[in-house]
Amino acid sequence: MTSRIAVIGTGYVGLTTGACFAKLGHDVLCADIDQKKVDMLKDGKIPIHEEGLEQIVQEGMAAGRLSFVLGAENSVAGREFVYLCVPTPQRADGSADLSYIQAAAQQIAPHLDRGAIVVNKSTVPVGSTRLVEQALGRSDVTVVSNPEFLREGSAVDDFLNPDRVVIGAENQTAATRVASLFLGTRAPILVTDPASAETTKYASNAFLATKLSFVNAVAAVCEAVGADVNDVMLGIGYDQRIGHQFLRPGPGWGGSCFPKDTRAMISIAEDGGYDFTLLRGVIDVNDEQFDRVTQKVIDAAGGSISGVSVGVLGLTFKAGTDDVRESPALEVINRLVAQGANVRAYDPACSELPADLAIAELQIVDDAYAACENASVMVVLTEWDEFKWVDLEKLGSAMAARAIVDTRNILDRGAVHRAGFAYQGIGRN
Repeated sequence: MTSRIAVIGTGYVGLTTGACFAKLGHDVLCADIDQKKVDMLKDGKIPIHEEGLEQIVQEGMAAGRLSFVLGAENSVAGREFVYLCVPTPQRADGSADLSYIQAAAQQIAPHLDRGAIVVNKSTVPVGSTRLVEQALGRSDVTVVSNPEFLREGSAVDDFLNPDRVVIGAENQTAATRVASLFLGTRAPILVTDPASAETTKYASNAFLATKLSFVNAVAAVCEAVGADVNDVMLGIGYDQRIGHQFLRPGPGWGGSCFPKDTRAMISIAEDGGYDFTLLRGVIDVNDEQFDRVTQKVIDAAGGSISGVSVGVLGLTFKAGTDDVRESPALEVINRLVAQGANVRAYDPACSELPADLAIAELQIVDDAYAACENASVMVVLTEWDEFKWVDLEKLGSAMAARAIVDTRNILDRGAVHRAGFAYQGIGRN
């Protein structure tokens, strides 16, 4: 059954949500406050790098099920469901800034149809359903929580083939109506209260961050005792209580969700009177990992990187996205620059950094070999597939010295050694 949906905000979550609901057969109108972005979307172009998203945007528009408009107040009339997908940035104390979601609710309130259901899709702390209800000031409108669990780089597949759909509502009729929007996904649907739904989102990301920090801590142990972390993780992953997912070491975790959500979870716990020391440790281990990777580069360069050229492969926080927010690569690069290194970098999805993340001393170039020209050390910081197949002889000829720090363990160690490179991975000797 086709439903009429409005989506407020066309960022990563909002655009994916709108396009995928249209793919499921619903009539979707997406709104944004940025005229330039709206014009781009009306032309069938998208402002982010996300596998398959541009295609389903264009398909939805061609089928007449997806359209875009400037201004939230122009999108909600006649809509049964209104999804709030606006930013909830982190404040200095780790808590979520809800000013955008409050402003959006106040903006749409006079224009909502009687009986409409407003859905929180933004990542919001416990109690935000009540906050939106208060901002709306409409007793004839119901507010429901429906947190997102989208991974950048696979967001379309995550939406259309989700592990679960979580709906938090006091009104069971409203919950059932929201659940009906997802019938085409064949996913398990969990209906609970708003506080539980909101906590589920933060707890999920906090747990995944914990797994990543655990793996990196075990990798440090493996280096100390001469074990191979890849084999260790393979061994423990066969335990069905643990599983193989998220058991890969790396330079640390980052991105738009994990850092923000782990800190927000600590803040939520503090508000409830609980000191979440375990999660504080998870964050500490991650910060230590950035330092450990930096030290590996220093060691590979012979003990100092002051005045040394370092070639970096990867700027985004993971492969499959152009997102560099809280990227481990930038964390490491900033540390390298602070130690006096001359850094050149290449990333297939990022040709320049946004102004608020710009590193004046960093030069971004057009390919991997240009990044490593005259470099004494090459560092792999993002797991793009193309980096696996780099021509080692061509690379070695371009470099001043043959040393590699592979923070993603994606290179063939045997091939690297045969090409005459000194090699350091994570958790591998």
